[in-house]
Amino acid sequence: MHDELMKEAVRLAAENVTSSHGGPFGAIVVKDGKIIGRGRNEVTCSNDPTAHAEVQAIREACRHLNSFQLTGCEIYTSCEPCPMCIGAIYWARPDAVYYACTKEDAAAIGFDDRFIYEEIALPMEQRSIRMKRMLTDQFMAPFELWRASSNKIEY
Repeated sequence: MHDELMKEAVRLAAENVTSSHGGPFGAIVVKDGKIIGRGRNEVTCSNDPTAHAEVQAIREACRHLNSFQLTGCEIYTSCEPCPMCIGAIYWARPDAVYYACTKEDAAAIGFDDRFIYEEIALPMEQRSIRMKRMLTDQFMAPFELWRASSNKIEY
């Protein structure tokens, strides 16, 4: 079953290239052996830098489950997830992720995210995009309201 599911993720990636929708990446989310989310890289066709295959598949699966978590699910993706997708995956909390191509394979065709890993490791003041803390009146108010709220849903 694993092999067939990975073949579907790879098929989505190949189809995405031939249909000119975007990059060579595809992903699916599976629960109880059934595909509940499909995603393909649509960064360029949607002008959305977050429209990676894994994120798209997670969004569809979460809508299907009416939940923000993918407990009991597995993700199959045509390539090792990038740093953004790894973050989304951890927030979604699936049970497992399976991938085909590696980040080195992706780098060899021009999708090199090594610089992001390097940037994350740098102190804020050394990053290529300026990130600076800026305080304003009541900057902690949203967090204080959250802490005191009886209506919050923990995640």
